[in-house]
Amino acid sequence: MDSRRSFLQVAAAAVASLGGVSRLFGTDTPPPVGTRSTRPKPAERSAPAVPRPVITPDVKNLPFTLDNGTKVFQLVAEPVKRKIAPWKTIDCWGFNGSCPGPTIQVNQGDQVRIVVENRLPESFAIHWHGLEIPYAMDGMPYLSQKPIAPGSQLGYEFTVHQNGTFFYHSHSPMQQMMGMIGMFILHPTRAHAPIVDHDFGIVLQEWALLPNNTVPNTANMEWNWLTFNGVCSPMTTPLIVRLGSRVRVRFVNLGMDHHPIHLHGHTFVVTGTEGGRQPETLWGPANTVLVGVAQARDFEFVANNPGEWMLHCHMPHHNMNAMSDLLGDRMMMTADTEDSRALIQMQTLADQVGFQHVHHAPITPDANNVPGFPQDAFMDMGMDEVVAKPENNGLPRNWSAMMMGMMTLVRVLPPDLYELVMKDVKNGYTAPPPPLGGQAHGEHQHGDHDHSAHEHAEHANDEGHRR
Repeated sequence: MDSRRSFLQVAAAAVASLGGVSRLFGTDTPPPVGTRSTRPKPAERSAPAVPRPVITPDVKNLPFTLDNGTKVFQLVAEPVKRKIAPWKTIDCWGFNGSCPGPTIQVNQGDQVRIVVENRLPESFAIHWHGLEIPYAMDGMPYLSQKPIAPGSQLGYEFTVHQNGTFFYHSHSPMQQMMGMIGMFILHPTRAHAPIVDHDFGIVLQEWALLPNNTVPNTANMEWNWLTFNGVCSPMTTPLIVRLGSRVRVRFVNLGMDHHPIHLHGHTFVVTGTEGGRQPETLWGPANTVLVGVAQARDFEFVANNPGEWMLHCHMPHHNMNAMSDLLGDRMMMTADTEDSRALIQMQTLADQVGFQHVHHAPITPDANNVPGFPQDAFMDMGMDEVVAKPENNGLPRNWSAMMMGMMTLVRVLPPDLYELVMKDVKNGYTAPPPPLGGQAHGEHQHGDHDHSAHEHAEHANDEGHRR
């Protein structure tokens, strides 16, 4: 086995074994990326009417009980400790021990009762953003209701008649910036066409945190920590999708900044907003969508390009983590840093957090003589060990070095490699990061055995020839 064969070679073999992407869509030629084929693909012809549940990585769903057909949810507002980076835990506010709060998923036509308990030190009211519900249920303090006092609870009950991507949040502005938001998914009675094979949700948040401080400064107008579902990259959990599948990703934003969300390697169409599903006549090809404050955006694409693709906010300062408090006990200086000093600083962080520091990307010997240096030098900090999880199995060594801020990965995997990773996720198996220089992109450790993605692609190719 040649361990240097690339992931793209592996994926190409897997595509060949499937007879090309066109077969997946039931067409003679592949449809334009991000658009719908004129002929339904097999999944559309045989798909069940029930929509797929939305996966919100790093955030759990809120469970419910049934009371004579009514779905009853228990939502608790309370202080939360949230680890947003391997070396950074913050004191925020959220729901049910989570920030953002747990995802609520219901179906169009459901009768819903949400009992909200306040365990905060102050009163608050909760708003169901975008839901068309009776006035008394809207959550406007001193208008539709009195604020919920500490130690009290209030029940909200309504029938859901919409479908789409919505969210719930405190209706007090400073509490919003303390983290009090959660996703609220209203599924349609029948799944929208074209049917998606994967459906993900991501909440965008931002935080102002001074060095050595764990409490967000909610009055600040500048933000130095940016999160997807409550964590900064590289702690974000990748979106794992099968090559050739159709994928939907939903975003909601409640902060002080708009966020241009960009997907590498694919073209998508925006299929929904905070008002629900958009008519297909409004769909158009894009690879970046602006998610404004208090907005939701859904986009869909065909995952026909194999690889480990970045999905991130494209505001430059939003795809980086705060550098000022990396060392915990003192501010980290970058403006006049020399190579040796940078290595000492990074090694201090590595020793503190518990990962093997990999030397940063090369610089010239006279770098410090160049006006403006350094910019991104010394910022690449691989910490694969401390963010290891099953969804990361098979990534190349030092993959995490430039993953920061509002960023995650969309892993478009050939079928056999996809099945291996998903099996690891199901079994909770986390492969140890390979030694430096010890693993090529595309190999995958699984259980007690080492498997090469190339071997699985070749197996799939053989199977394809026998069919």
